[in-house]
Amino acid sequence: MNAIAVKNNQARAAKFAQRNRTNTIATGLALAAMAFGLFWLFWILWETIRLGFEGLTFATLTQMTPPPNEEGGLANAIYGSFLMVSLAACLGTPIGVMAGIYLAEFDTSSWLASTTRFVNDILLSAPSIVVGLFVYAVVVSRFKSFSGYAGILALSLIVIPVVIRTTENMLQLVPHGLREAAYALGAPKWKVILSITLKAARAGVITGVLLAVARIAGETAPLLFTALSNQFWTSSLGEPMASLPVTIFKFAMSPYENWQKLAWAGVFLITLAVLGLNILARVLTRAKD
Repeated sequence: MNAIAVKNNQARAAKFAQRNRTNTIATGLALAAMAFGLFWLFWILWETIRLGFEGLTFATLTQMTPPPNEEGGLANAIYGSFLMVSLAACLGTPIGVMAGIYLAEFDTSSWLASTTRFVNDILLSAPSIVVGLFVYAVVVSRFKSFSGYAGILALSLIVIPVVIRTTENMLQLVPHGLREAAYALGAPKWKVILSITLKAARAGVITGVLLAVARIAGETAPLLFTALSNQFWTSSLGEPMASLPVTIFKFAMSPYENWQKLAWAGVFLITLAVLGLNILARVLTRAKD
């Protein structure tokens, strides 16, 4: 009997040692993968900060994009990006929120809901250049002109699926007991959605909107086919309009030193903007929790 107990103890000890070795190896590989990713991330951030500060001056924020080997800045590109991203968010957010409310509250399992989710998944995974080519074929080629309107439309098509998915998921996390309590008090469905479910999921929905804005802030491909670029200041959305991502792409590929410095300054500004939006989204998520 003692011999059997000893053998069982030895088998358990051997099994525990094997699991411990496996756990140690898996943990080491996970830490190595994390260190590999963080190494490149911090290198990219260091180069962005180091080279971005060199080209970041007061003129960068106040002057127009210059000709080669002349002084200038990124004021028109900053304004164009801010205008198009803001209007795209204002256009895409209501559509995405309303579609998410429909999928979570009104129709969860019909063929229309399934089709909408399928199309939304395709839009989420579609490369942004495909969206730009679509808007180019539908809008730019038809009206024979690049424009800020086309850029806004392309960016809004990227915002919509992100907001739809986030809104639907956040509303589904709201306990059904809250809805049932409101219905028991005689509240109509629209009042329950606005005052109970949407209010309870507000932080998550806003987080999704901010993440969508952070995504379109750095998009270059859709704007190359829609808004194109403009070396001068323009507030008319019916004309080609400058943007930071396109200006960075154009200046970074040039052989001119002043353009390359401005490109790094633009990268630094976009990085700060995206970082700020992501931090704000994290803060709102923690506030929700």
